[in-house]
Amino acid sequence: MSLSEVASSTGVRITPLSGYTGALIDGIDLSRPLSSEQTASIRSALHRWKVVFFRDQDIDHAAQIAFGAQFGAVTPGHPYEGDSAPAGFPQIHTVSPAAYDHRYGTKYRKRQSPNGPGWHADVTPLINPPSHSILRAERVPGYGGDTQFTNVAAVYAGLSPSVQGLLDELRAEHRFGSTTSAERSPEKIGDLVRSNPLATIHPVVRVHPETGEKVLYVNPSFTREIVNLSPRESRHLLDLLFEEIGRPEYSVRFRWEPGSVAFWDNRAALHLAPRDFEHVEGDRILHRITLVGDIPVGPDGVASESISGDYFGAA
Repeated sequence: MSLSEVASSTGVRITPLSGYTGALIDGIDLSRPLSSEQTASIRSALHRWKVVFFRDQDIDHAAQIAFGAQFGAVTPGHPYEGDSAPAGFPQIHTVSPAAYDHRYGTKYRKRQSPNGPGWHADVTPLINPPSHSILRAERVPGYGGDTQFTNVAAVYAGLSPSVQGLLDELRAEHRFGSTTSAERSPEKIGDLVRSNPLATIHPVVRVHPETGEKVLYVNPSFTREIVNLSPRESRHLLDLLFEEIGRPEYSVRFRWEPGSVAFWDNRAALHLAPRDFEHVEGDRILHRITLVGDIPVGPDGVASESISGDYFGAA
């Protein structure tokens, strides 16, 4: 079915935003229950473009949760959410400098790189990382604070067959705080990571459970090392893969406005949120929910193996 046929049969208009990644969806009010045709259109667009965007949506925490529940069970806001979720909405994970400081400690964020967390899918150190994330903008500055997304199924497909064959057999450790010395931090983040470490061995390439695509499943924020390689071999290979992930032809950049919503598939997309807005006048406050995910499986049929941390189920 062509994109024009989707629009004519459901009233939904899907506009691709780049060659591989991202599409804007018009013609759906997220505050109302979706029809089966609308749900199918969104799922189809997610399978193809990995992230979809909506504009001018008038929804609150409850409506955001209700929208997500039409696509899967909604998780708690974050394994380390603690007391930072909005009252009455443990599913909501607020994304803002103030929320980050409250959650992890006031100095921890300022010690990150100027670009904040690197490319990542949400909480991959879990044995079953969230399948999808839905992020809603409440307040944004006049400029700055865009989010980038990249299609890691396309990244894998762009590698040479010989490199693909090597990666298909490898596995990597994902660990929360592995690239930021969080384990040694005297702040709140250190207590969280030491008392409840999250770490899992995932396949370097996972098979998407719905599309059957092979997806490159490493990221600079959470992947510590490729197991069964020497440290030098692991570092060089990961650097190559991270360089491929960062190639601009695979990505799209989204400009937030109040009422904007991004809905992405964590199994096939990574995202990056530069901190270029922190010196700009105006707050940047967004709210995220995630959906319960499956345990990744590699091309060899072998599933991920937990090192530490529980299965992340519904709220």
